[in-house]
Amino acid sequence: MNSYPIPRTCPLDPPSEYRDPRSGRPIRRVRLDFDGSEVWLVTRYEDARAVLGDARFSSDFATPGFPARLTSQPPGPGTFIRMDPPDHSRLRRLLLPEFNRRRVEALRPAIRRIAGALVDELAAQGPPADLVEALALPLPSQVITELLGVPYEDRDYFHETTKVIGDRNVEPEQRMKVREDLRHYLERLVAEREQRPVDDLLSRLGAHREAARVSREEVVGIATLLMVAGYETIANQIGVGTVALLENPDRLTELRERPEALPAAVEEIIRHQTVIDYGARRAATADVEVGGQTIKQGEGVVVVLAAANRDEEAWAEPDRLDFSRFGDLTDRQEHLSFGFGIHQCMGQLLARAQLEIAWSTLFDRLPGLRLAVPLDEVPFRSDMFVYGVHALPVTWG
Repeated sequence: MNSYPIPRTCPLDPPSEYRDPRSGRPIRRVRLDFDGSEVWLVTRYEDARAVLGDARFSSDFATPGFPARLTSQPPGPGTFIRMDPPDHSRLRRLLLPEFNRRRVEALRPAIRRIAGALVDELAAQGPPADLVEALALPLPSQVITELLGVPYEDRDYFHETTKVIGDRNVEPEQRMKVREDLRHYLERLVAEREQRPVDDLLSRLGAHREAARVSREEVVGIATLLMVAGYETIANQIGVGTVALLENPDRLTELRERPEALPAAVEEIIRHQTVIDYGARRAATADVEVGGQTIKQGEGVVVVLAAANRDEEAWAEPDRLDFSRFGDLTDRQEHLSFGFGIHQCMGQLLARAQLEIAWSTLFDRLPGLRLAVPLDEVPFRSDMFVYGVHALPVTWG
Protein backbone atom coordinates (compact mmCIF):
# COMPACT_ATOMS: atom_id res chain seq x y z
CA MET A 1 0.00 0.00 0.00
CA ASN A 2 1.38 3.40 -1.01
CA SER A 3 1.75 6.22 1.47
CA TYR A 4 0.32 9.70 0.99
CA PRO A 5 1.25 12.39 0.14
CA ILE A 6 3.52 11.39 -2.73
CA PRO A 7 6.59 13.63 -3.24
CA ARG A 8 6.77 15.69 -6.43
CA THR A 9 9.57 15.15 -8.93
CA CYS A 10 8.80 18.38 -10.82
CA PRO A 11 7.84 21.36 -8.63
CA LEU A 12 5.24 22.66 -11.09
CA ASP A 13 3.46 19.32 -11.66
CA PRO A 14 1.61 16.90 -9.36
CA PRO A 15 3.30 13.50 -8.92
CA SER A 16 2.97 11.29 -12.00
CA GLU A 17 1.87 8.39 -9.78
CA TYR A 18 -1.59 9.95 -9.56
CA ARG A 19 -2.12 8.98 -13.20
CA ASP A 20 -1.44 5.27 -12.71
CA PRO A 21 -4.69 4.40 -10.93
CA ARG A 22 -6.73 5.97 -13.74
CA SER A 23 -6.03 2.94 -15.93
CA GLY A 24 -7.83 0.25 -13.94
CA ARG A 25 -7.87 1.40 -10.31
CA PRO A 26 -9.12 5.00 -10.34
CA ILE A 27 -9.79 4.96 -6.59
CA ARG A 28 -7.31 3.25 -4.29
CA ARG A 29 -6.43 2.80 -0.64
CA VAL A 30 -3.41 4.66 0.71
CA ARG A 31 -1.81 5.10 4.12
CA LEU A 32 -1.48 8.67 5.41
CA ASP A 33 2.10 9.30 6.46
CA PHE A 34 0.84 11.75 9.10
CA ASP A 35 -0.78 9.19 11.37
CA GLY A 36 -0.70 5.82 9.57
CA SER A 37 -4.47 5.71 8.97
CA GLU A 38 -5.88 4.30 5.72
CA VAL A 39 -8.13 6.30 3.38
CA TRP A 40 -9.46 6.22 -0.15
CA LEU A 41 -7.53 8.41 -2.59
CA VAL A 42 -9.60 10.08 -5.35
CA THR A 43 -7.70 11.58 -8.29
CA ARG A 44 -10.05 11.64 -11.30
CA TYR A 45 -12.05 14.75 -12.15
CA GLU A 46 -15.48 13.09 -12.35
CA ASP A 47 -14.90 11.06 -9.19
CA ALA A 48 -13.76 14.19 -7.36
CA ARG A 49 -16.96 16.01 -8.33
CA ALA A 50 -19.01 12.99 -7.29
CA VAL A 51 -17.50 12.93 -3.79
CA LEU A 52 -17.48 16.70 -3.22
CA GLY A 53 -21.06 17.05 -4.45
CA ASP A 54 -22.51 14.19 -2.37
CA ALA A 55 -23.96 15.05 1.05
CA ARG A 56 -23.16 11.52 2.23
CA PHE A 57 -19.51 12.56 2.44
CA SER A 58 -19.03 14.60 5.60
CA SER A 59 -16.67 17.53 6.17
CA ASP A 60 -17.14 17.34 9.93
CA PHE A 61 -13.92 16.65 11.82
CA ALA A 62 -15.88 14.55 14.36
CA THR A 63 -17.36 12.15 11.77
CA PRO A 64 -16.01 8.60 12.26
CA GLY A 65 -13.26 7.92 9.73
CA PHE A 66 -12.51 11.58 9.00
CA PRO A 67 -8.84 11.91 7.92
CA ALA A 68 -7.56 14.17 10.70
CA ARG A 69 -4.05 15.41 10.12
CA LEU A 70 -1.48 14.96 12.88
CA THR A 71 -4.30 14.51 15.44
CA SER A 72 -5.14 18.18 14.99
CA GLN A 73 -7.42 19.71 17.57
CA PRO A 74 -11.09 19.94 16.55
CA PRO A 75 -11.92 23.24 14.86
CA GLY A 76 -13.46 25.91 17.03
CA PRO A 77 -16.87 27.62 16.75
CA GLY A 78 -17.46 29.34 13.42
CA THR A 79 -15.11 27.12 11.40
CA PHE A 80 -17.85 26.25 8.93
CA ILE A 81 -15.53 24.58 6.39
CA ARG A 82 -15.34 21.71 8.91
CA MET A 83 -19.10 21.47 9.44
CA ASP A 84 -22.06 19.82 7.74
CA PRO A 85 -25.59 21.23 7.40
CA PRO A 86 -27.46 22.62 9.23
CA ASP A 87 -24.65 24.44 11.08
CA HIS A 88 -22.64 24.88 7.90
CA SER A 89 -25.64 26.39 6.13
CA ARG A 90 -26.48 28.69 9.04
CA LEU A 91 -22.98 30.20 9.23
CA ARG A 92 -22.33 30.34 5.50
CA ARG A 93 -25.66 32.09 4.89
CA LEU A 94 -24.62 34.93 7.23
CA LEU A 95 -21.36 35.46 5.32
CA LEU A 96 -22.51 35.02 1.71
CA PRO A 97 -23.58 38.67 1.10
CA GLU A 98 -20.06 39.80 1.97
CA PHE A 99 -18.59 38.01 -1.05
CA ASN A 100 -21.13 38.74 -3.76
CA ARG A 101 -20.07 40.42 -6.98
CA ARG A 102 -21.17 43.89 -5.91
CA ARG A 103 -19.11 43.82 -2.71
CA VAL A 104 -16.04 42.45 -4.47
CA GLU A 105 -16.24 45.06 -7.22
CA ALA A 106 -16.43 47.75 -4.54
CA LEU A 107 -13.15 46.42 -3.10
CA ARG A 108 -11.25 46.53 -6.41
CA PRO A 109 -10.07 50.17 -6.05
CA ALA A 110 -8.60 49.36 -2.63
CA ILE A 111 -6.90 46.22 -4.01
CA ARG A 112 -5.42 48.26 -6.89
CA ARG A 113 -4.17 50.88 -4.45
CA ILE A 114 -2.55 48.26 -2.22
CA ALA A 115 -0.98 46.32 -5.12
CA GLY A 116 0.25 49.52 -6.77
CA ALA A 117 1.92 50.74 -3.58
CA LEU A 118 3.60 47.38 -2.99
CA VAL A 119 4.95 47.10 -6.54
CA ASP A 120 6.08 50.76 -6.49
CA GLU A 121 8.00 50.06 -3.29
CA LEU A 122 9.48 46.93 -4.86
CA ALA A 123 10.61 48.89 -7.93
CA ALA A 124 12.07 51.68 -5.80
CA GLN A 125 14.16 49.24 -3.76
CA GLY A 126 15.54 47.68 -6.94
CA PRO A 127 16.50 44.12 -7.81
CA PRO A 128 17.04 41.46 -6.68
CA ALA A 129 14.07 40.94 -4.37
CA ASP A 130 11.92 38.28 -2.76
CA LEU A 131 8.51 38.55 -4.41
CA VAL A 132 6.87 36.57 -1.61
CA GLU A 133 7.98 39.10 0.99
CA ALA A 134 7.35 42.11 -1.26
CA LEU A 135 3.95 41.23 -2.78
CA ALA A 136 2.54 37.73 -2.33
CA LEU A 137 2.31 37.91 1.48
CA PRO A 138 1.43 41.57 2.13
CA LEU A 139 -1.26 41.93 -0.57
CA PRO A 140 -3.82 39.41 0.77
CA SER A 141 -2.95 40.35 4.33
CA GLN A 142 -3.75 44.01 3.66
CA VAL A 143 -6.86 43.13 1.65
CA ILE A 144 -8.31 40.97 4.43
CA THR A 145 -7.71 43.71 7.03
CA GLU A 146 -9.45 46.15 4.68
CA LEU A 147 -12.38 43.73 4.34
CA LEU A 148 -12.72 43.02 8.05
CA GLY A 149 -12.33 46.66 9.04
CA VAL A 150 -9.25 46.27 11.23
CA PRO A 151 -8.22 49.73 12.56
CA TYR A 152 -5.20 51.16 10.74
CA GLU A 153 -3.16 51.37 13.94
CA ASP A 154 -3.55 47.58 14.41
CA ARG A 155 -2.78 46.48 10.86
CA ASP A 156 0.95 46.01 11.39
CA TYR A 157 0.06 43.59 14.19
CA PHE A 158 -2.20 41.66 11.83
CA HIS A 159 0.40 41.46 9.07
CA GLU A 160 3.08 40.22 11.49
CA THR A 161 0.63 37.70 12.94
CA THR A 162 -0.22 36.19 9.56
CA LYS A 163 3.48 35.97 8.69
CA VAL A 164 4.19 33.97 11.85
CA ILE A 165 1.24 31.62 11.27
CA GLY A 166 2.49 30.85 7.76
CA ASP A 167 6.19 30.51 8.67
CA ARG A 168 7.41 26.89 8.66
CA ASN A 169 10.42 27.85 10.83
CA VAL A 170 8.23 28.94 13.74
CA GLU A 171 7.77 26.33 16.46
CA PRO A 172 4.21 24.88 16.58
CA GLU A 173 3.77 26.06 20.18
CA GLN A 174 4.59 29.64 19.20
CA ARG A 175 2.30 29.46 16.19
CA MET A 176 -0.56 28.24 18.39
CA LYS A 177 0.11 31.04 20.87
CA VAL A 178 0.00 33.62 18.07
CA ARG A 179 -3.30 32.18 16.82
CA GLU A 180 -4.71 32.31 20.33
CA ASP A 181 -3.59 35.95 20.69
CA LEU A 182 -5.25 36.68 17.35
CA ARG A 183 -8.49 35.12 18.56
CA HIS A 184 -8.47 37.25 21.71
CA TYR A 185 -7.83 40.38 19.64
CA LEU A 186 -10.73 39.53 17.31
CA GLU A 187 -13.00 38.90 20.30
CA ARG A 188 -12.35 42.45 21.48
CA LEU A 189 -12.76 43.89 17.98
CA VAL A 190 -16.05 42.07 17.32
CA ALA A 191 -17.45 43.27 20.66
CA GLU A 192 -16.33 46.82 19.89
CA ARG A 193 -17.95 46.76 16.43
CA GLU A 194 -21.24 45.60 17.94
CA GLN A 195 -21.17 48.64 20.25
CA ARG A 196 -19.89 51.11 17.63
CA PRO A 197 -20.60 49.75 14.13
CA VAL A 198 -18.98 51.16 10.99
CA ASP A 199 -19.16 50.13 7.32
CA ASP A 200 -17.15 46.90 7.45
CA LEU A 201 -17.67 43.14 7.45
CA LEU A 202 -17.40 42.64 11.21
CA SER A 203 -19.96 45.35 11.90
CA ARG A 204 -22.42 43.85 9.42
CA LEU A 205 -21.95 40.35 10.83
CA GLY A 206 -22.51 41.71 14.33
CA ALA A 207 -25.69 43.51 13.25
CA HIS A 208 -27.22 40.40 11.67
CA ARG A 209 -25.88 37.56 13.78
CA GLU A 210 -28.73 37.33 16.31
CA ALA A 211 -31.37 37.11 13.58
CA ALA A 212 -29.25 34.41 11.94
CA ARG A 213 -28.87 32.55 15.27
CA VAL A 214 -25.09 33.00 15.23
CA SER A 215 -23.17 33.60 18.45
CA ARG A 216 -20.47 36.22 18.93
CA GLU A 217 -17.99 33.37 19.47
CA GLU A 218 -18.93 31.99 16.05
CA VAL A 219 -18.42 35.42 14.44
CA VAL A 220 -14.91 35.47 15.96
CA GLY A 221 -14.30 32.00 14.51
CA ILE A 222 -15.48 33.14 11.07
CA ALA A 223 -13.15 36.15 11.21
CA THR A 224 -10.22 33.96 12.27
CA LEU A 225 -10.96 31.54 9.43
CA LEU A 226 -11.03 34.37 6.90
CA MET A 227 -7.75 35.74 8.23
CA VAL A 228 -5.84 32.48 8.10
CA ALA A 229 -7.38 30.53 5.20
CA GLY A 230 -7.98 33.41 2.80
CA TYR A 231 -4.57 34.90 3.38
CA GLU A 232 -2.45 31.77 2.97
CA THR A 233 -4.09 30.41 -0.18
CA ILE A 234 -3.93 33.71 -2.08
CA ALA A 235 -0.35 34.40 -1.02
CA ASN A 236 0.81 31.04 -2.31
CA GLN A 237 -1.26 31.25 -5.48
CA ILE A 238 0.45 34.54 -6.33
CA GLY A 239 3.84 32.99 -5.66
CA VAL A 240 3.59 29.71 -7.53
CA GLY A 241 1.43 31.24 -10.29
CA THR A 242 4.14 33.81 -10.95
CA VAL A 243 6.70 31.01 -11.24
CA ALA A 244 4.48 29.22 -13.77
CA LEU A 245 4.17 32.39 -15.84
CA LEU A 246 7.90 33.10 -15.77
CA GLU A 247 8.60 29.51 -16.80
CA ASN A 248 6.15 29.85 -19.74
CA PRO A 249 7.37 33.02 -21.49
CA ASP A 250 5.03 32.51 -24.47
CA ARG A 251 2.04 32.70 -22.14
CA LEU A 252 3.48 35.78 -20.47
CA THR A 253 3.94 37.42 -23.86
CA GLU A 254 0.34 36.51 -24.72
CA LEU A 255 -0.83 38.13 -21.52
CA ARG A 256 1.08 41.33 -22.23
CA GLU A 257 -0.18 41.52 -25.82
CA ARG A 258 -3.76 40.64 -24.90
CA PRO A 259 -4.54 42.06 -21.45
CA GLU A 260 -8.20 41.23 -22.03
CA ALA A 261 -7.20 37.56 -21.65
CA LEU A 262 -6.33 38.12 -18.00
CA PRO A 263 -9.52 36.59 -16.48
CA ALA A 264 -9.08 33.44 -18.59
CA ALA A 265 -5.39 33.35 -17.70
CA VAL A 266 -6.20 33.48 -13.99
CA GLU A 267 -8.56 30.50 -14.34
CA GLU A 268 -5.95 28.47 -16.21
CA ILE A 269 -3.15 29.33 -13.79
CA ILE A 270 -5.16 28.27 -10.76
CA ARG A 271 -6.18 25.05 -12.55
CA HIS A 272 -2.60 24.33 -13.56
CA GLN A 273 -1.15 25.30 -10.15
CA THR A 274 -3.65 24.04 -7.58
CA VAL A 275 -2.34 25.18 -4.20
CA ILE A 276 -4.60 23.00 -1.99
CA ASP A 277 -1.97 20.29 -2.14
CA TYR A 278 -3.04 17.92 0.62
CA GLY A 279 -6.50 17.52 -0.82
CA ALA A 280 -10.10 17.90 0.30
CA ARG A 281 -10.91 15.55 3.18
CA ARG A 282 -14.20 13.75 3.72
CA ALA A 283 -15.68 10.77 5.58
CA ALA A 284 -18.50 8.56 4.29
CA THR A 285 -21.66 8.54 6.41
CA ALA A 286 -23.19 5.73 4.32
CA ASP A 287 -22.02 3.16 1.79
CA VAL A 288 -21.49 5.06 -1.47
CA GLU A 289 -20.35 3.84 -4.88
CA VAL A 290 -17.91 6.15 -6.67
CA GLY A 291 -16.14 5.27 -9.90
CA GLY A 292 -17.14 1.62 -9.59
CA GLN A 293 -15.75 1.36 -6.06
CA THR A 294 -17.86 1.06 -2.89
CA ILE A 295 -16.69 3.40 -0.14
CA LYS A 296 -18.15 2.15 3.13
CA GLN A 297 -19.63 4.14 5.97
CA GLY A 298 -16.91 5.29 8.35
CA GLU A 299 -14.13 5.29 5.74
CA GLY A 300 -12.10 8.41 5.05
CA VAL A 301 -11.51 9.97 1.64
CA VAL A 302 -8.89 12.40 0.34
CA VAL A 303 -9.76 14.13 -2.94
CA VAL A 304 -6.56 15.29 -4.65
CA LEU A 305 -7.70 18.49 -6.36
CA ALA A 306 -4.34 19.03 -8.08
CA ALA A 307 -4.61 15.61 -9.73
CA ALA A 308 -8.27 16.09 -10.73
CA ASN A 309 -7.34 19.40 -12.36
CA ARG A 310 -4.75 17.55 -14.48
CA ASP A 311 -7.04 14.67 -15.49
CA GLU A 312 -6.52 13.97 -19.20
CA GLU A 313 -10.13 12.76 -19.43
CA ALA A 314 -11.29 16.27 -18.49
CA TRP A 315 -8.58 18.42 -20.11
CA ALA A 316 -6.71 17.99 -23.40
CA GLU A 317 -2.96 18.05 -22.69
CA PRO A 318 -3.59 18.90 -19.04
CA ASP A 319 0.05 19.66 -18.21
CA ARG A 320 0.19 22.48 -20.75
CA LEU A 321 -0.57 26.03 -19.61
CA ASP A 322 -3.21 27.13 -22.11
CA PHE A 323 -5.31 30.26 -21.56
CA SER A 324 -7.71 29.32 -24.37
CA ARG A 325 -9.29 26.64 -22.15
CA PHE A 326 -11.15 29.45 -20.40
CA GLY A 327 -11.54 31.80 -23.36
CA ASP A 328 -15.30 31.75 -22.88
CA LEU A 329 -15.90 32.01 -19.17
CA THR A 330 -19.62 31.39 -19.61
CA ASP A 331 -19.22 28.02 -21.36
CA ARG A 332 -16.28 26.10 -20.00
CA GLN A 333 -15.20 23.10 -18.01
CA GLU A 334 -15.09 24.05 -14.35
CA HIS A 335 -11.81 23.45 -12.53
CA LEU A 336 -11.86 22.27 -8.92
CA SER A 337 -9.34 24.66 -7.37
CA PHE A 338 -12.12 26.31 -5.35
CA GLY A 339 -13.71 22.97 -4.54
CA PHE A 340 -17.18 21.81 -5.59
CA GLY A 341 -20.58 21.42 -3.97
CA ILE A 342 -21.79 23.12 -0.81
CA HIS A 343 -18.24 23.73 0.40
CA GLN A 344 -17.07 25.50 -2.74
CA CYS A 345 -14.98 28.49 -1.69
CA MET A 346 -17.26 31.46 -1.10
CA GLY A 347 -14.36 33.91 -1.42
CA GLN A 348 -13.49 32.89 -4.96
CA LEU A 349 -14.59 36.19 -6.55
CA LEU A 350 -12.35 38.09 -4.16
CA ALA A 351 -9.50 35.65 -4.83
CA ARG A 352 -9.83 36.16 -8.59
CA ALA A 353 -9.85 39.95 -8.19
CA GLN A 354 -6.64 39.86 -6.13
CA LEU A 355 -4.88 37.58 -8.60
CA GLU A 356 -5.92 39.63 -11.63
CA ILE A 357 -4.77 42.87 -10.04
CA ALA A 358 -1.56 41.40 -8.60
CA TRP A 359 -0.36 39.97 -11.92
CA SER A 360 -1.49 42.88 -14.12
CA THR A 361 0.19 45.42 -11.80
CA LEU A 362 3.36 43.36 -11.45
CA PHE A 363 3.97 42.70 -15.14
CA ASP A 364 2.85 46.17 -16.27
CA ARG A 365 5.30 47.93 -13.97
CA LEU A 366 8.16 45.41 -14.10
CA PRO A 367 8.09 44.14 -17.72
CA GLY A 368 11.53 42.54 -17.47
CA LEU A 369 10.66 40.42 -14.42
CA ARG A 370 12.40 37.04 -14.30
CA LEU A 371 13.66 34.48 -11.79
CA ALA A 372 16.92 35.48 -10.13
CA VAL A 373 17.90 31.83 -9.55
CA PRO A 374 17.43 28.57 -11.49
CA LEU A 375 14.05 26.89 -10.94
CA ASP A 376 15.60 24.08 -8.90
CA GLU A 377 16.89 26.66 -6.40
CA VAL A 378 13.44 28.10 -5.70
CA PRO A 379 12.31 26.84 -2.25
CA PHE A 380 8.94 25.24 -2.93
CA ARG A 381 6.53 24.49 -0.05
CA SER A 382 6.55 20.72 -0.46
CA ASP A 383 6.24 20.34 3.32
CA MET A 384 3.06 22.35 3.82
CA PHE A 385 -0.71 21.84 3.54
CA VAL A 386 -0.92 24.69 1.01
CA TYR A 387 1.55 24.42 -1.87
CA GLY A 388 3.55 27.39 -3.11
CA VAL A 389 6.97 28.90 -2.55
CA HIS A 390 8.62 29.91 0.71
CA ALA A 391 10.52 32.61 -1.17
CA LEU A 392 10.68 33.78 -4.79
CA PRO A 393 13.96 35.49 -5.76
CA VAL A 394 13.33 37.72 -8.80
CA THR A 395 15.14 40.37 -10.75
CA TRP A 396 14.22 42.73 -13.60
CA GLY A 397 15.52 45.44 -15.89
